[in-house]
Amino acid sequence: MKSNFLFVIVKLSLKLKWGNTMNRRNEIHLKAYAKINLGLDVVRRREDGYHEVRMVMQTVGMYDVLDIKKSNKPGIRMTSNATYIPLDEGNLVYRAVDMLFKEFDINEGVDIYLEKFIPVAAGMAGGSTDCAAAFVGINKLFSLGLNMEELMDRGAKLGADVPYCILRGTALSEGIGEILTPLNPAPNCHVVVAKPVVSVSTKYVYENLVLDENTHHPDIDGMVQAIKNGDLKGITDRMENVLETVTVKEYPQIERIKDTMKEHGAMNSLMSGSGSTVFGIYDDYDKASETLEILRKDKDVKKSYLTRFFHRYPKTEER
Repeated sequence: MKSNFLFVIVKLSLKLKWGNTMNRRNEIHLKAYAKINLGLDVVRRREDGYHEVRMVMQTVGMYDVLDIKKSNKPGIRMTSNATYIPLDEGNLVYRAVDMLFKEFDINEGVDIYLEKFIPVAAGMAGGSTDCAAAFVGINKLFSLGLNMEELMDRGAKLGADVPYCILRGTALSEGIGEILTPLNPAPNCHVVVAKPVVSVSTKYVYENLVLDENTHHPDIDGMVQAIKNGDLKGITDRMENVLETVTVKEYPQIERIKDTMKEHGAMNSLMSGSGSTVFGIYDDYDKASETLEILRKDKDVKKSYLTRFFHRYPKTEER
């Protein structure tokens, strides 16, 4: 969902620090982390067609890798291990680099290699987080001096999730996604992620979402308070996604995968974003690992993963 609105960030006093970044003089190596939605509510549809949301976003330890190298040959050249993505203006990475090159009159070129790992069309912000990494990488590589808020403002012009993917961590997202409030890091846990064989169109989900007096809205405020209290059970008890009313009806295997996770020890499970990815939260590693093996044999699951929450300032990582 593209944003033409001014990016706003609330209660933010952070330096631009991105972990897992290796920066040499003429090249930079970045990890672009995926996100899940611990809670997702759609408040209303606006007259301009955009939907106002309230979401609790969380970065997880699944990531794509972006390598950017300076070149004396002008232009932007992209390659990737993924044959199913565009490598030109149709790619958000390309568009982010092009935006900064034009704004700062950069006449040099870059060679970019994108190694995809995050599932696409899955509700995990794979394209948005790659775009965020491109903004951060070009800013560092060419010493542009942009701070986090300035990068996020530019990122909002390419996609509503891009500013969050620059911020990362645990955050409340409001408006059309342009109002972000960083939260305390959510308690650590084990996260099983399953990408079903089906892919979901975000456009289709929002176009078919019915909001009326009968709509049940998730307790986002209660989840925010549970995060402040470090209460993992309080968080999982409030995990809901209003978009499931559309997606699960169209793809019942999503609900079945959620049930499989809960039957094997998940504190709760949920669809992320507009789908189709499903995740389960576990406080027991053995149960999470057992679920992972079960899902790997499931005909409705294309890929499955075991990961953890990723926070902005992990103690063991270079920032």
